[in-house]
This record gives sequence, structure tokens and C-alpha cells, in this order.
Amino acid sequence: MPETASLIAFAAIALGMVLTPGPNMIYLVSRSLSQGPRAGLISLGGVALGFIVYMLCAAFGITALIFAVPYAYDAIRFAGAAYLLWLAWQALRPGGRSPFQVRQLPKDTPRKLFAMGFLTNLLNPKVAVLYLSLLPQFIDPADGSVLSQLLVLGTIQISISITVNALIAISAGSISTFLASNPGWVAVQRWLMGTVLAGMAVKMATEAQR
Repeated sequence: MPETASLIAFAAIALGMVLTPGPNMIYLVSRSLSQGPRAGLISLGGVALGFIVYMLCAAFGITALIFAVPYAYDAIRFAGAAYLLWLAWQALRPGGRSPFQVRQLPKDTPRKLFAMGFLTNLLNPKVAVLYLSLLPQFIDPADGSVLSQLLVLGTIQISISITVNALIAISAGSISTFLASNPGWVAVQRWLMGTVLAGMAVKMATEAQR
């Protein structure tokens, strides 16, 4: 099992990333706003399946990579730090668009909602980098099986993502109305999240190899 400090740090990063607008959030919110919360939750089922596929592929692939390739840990660590900096810039850059802006979309069947949620997550570069570059930072072979640690961390990330996205899908309409009448909160959220992500990137890039 990973140490408690590593679990808390990883959970914080997973929470920060799920709160940063990306393809998954945009798709789920757009479906909830145009077709109702039920459509958003069905889409979230497909997103969850995509996370499970990524977790299993990363768990077995990263386990082999860390033990087979010299300096693989450092390469993955710097790639993860660079990606966090990119996310920070996306949050802070001028002209960012809120995913809670109402958009009219054609209604889809439950099967298509689920399939589109799955494909949106499977093709989401943010998820790919999370599992391939960020998750390994919290693995220490001295703490036991690398595979088990990866599965535990992956389960934590999936649980956080599903919980947060479910709440967002259910309350998307209310959030959209609130942000439309209080635009200052959008700027506060962007700057807070950008600062946190940038700080995490610096810490990740400068920490010593385990």
C-alpha cells in the first residue's frame, strides 16, 4: 500500500484535475444542460468504464516499464510536471470558456450517451497523461507490489472523478445559472486552480527520485 501522505497528495491532484474543465466535464455538462441530469449520469457511466480501461492498461504497462527501463521514473515525473503546468496555463489564460455555458444539442439515446461518454474519456489526453505520467509519481517499490499500489491509486482517482462528475451532472443547471449571474466566481476558480496546479508541477519536478 502507498503511504498515507502519498494517498492524500494523489487524491488532491485527482480532485484538482477533475475540477479543471476538460473533454469529460464539457461533454457531461453539455448533456446535462441540453437533455437533463439523467442523460449526464448515463454518459458518466461510459466515462467510468473508460477510466477502468485506462487503469488496467496503465497498471500492467507501467509496472513493466518502471522495472525494465533505466530513468523511466524521471522521464515520467518530468512529463507529468510539464502537463500540470500546461493545465495551469489553460486555467489562467485569457479568454477561457466556461463549460457551463448553455449549448443546444440533439437528444441521444441512452446507448449512444454511454458510448459517447466512453469514447470521450478513452480519447481524452488529460486522462492518458494522468495515468501514464502522474500516477507513477506516487509509487514506491519499497512499499510493496507496484501493481497493487497502481490499482489502489487508480481506484481512488476513479472514485473521486465519478463522485465529483455526478454532482456536477446533477447540479449543472443550477451552477450554470449561478455563474451567469456571478461571473466573478469564474475568474476566482480559474486563478485558484491554476495556482494550485502550477505549485504541484514545481513540487513534482524538483522532488528527488525515490
